[in-house]
Amino acid sequence: MLKGSKPGIVKKIQPVSIHGQLSLDVYFVDPEDPQGQVSLARVGPETVPKGLEAGDHVELHYLLGAVVQITRIANP
Repeated sequence: MLKGSKPGIVKKIQPVSIHGQLSLDVYFVDPEDPQGQVSLARVGPETVPKGLEAGDHVELHYLLGAVVQITRIANP
């Protein structure tokens, strides 16, 4: 996907420090197949909503095939 978005369900969030730079590994699944393949997006903490946790329904925003922002969906 060059540019666009798609829904997901957060399975796990893990902070990662690479050379002192904090990133978040956000593991998510397709809401239409919640037992399906788990995907990973590595993003900066500024690109996710505060208090994001496992089980939250989100919208994953893509640019050039990479997740660049995650927003929470209020009522899935």
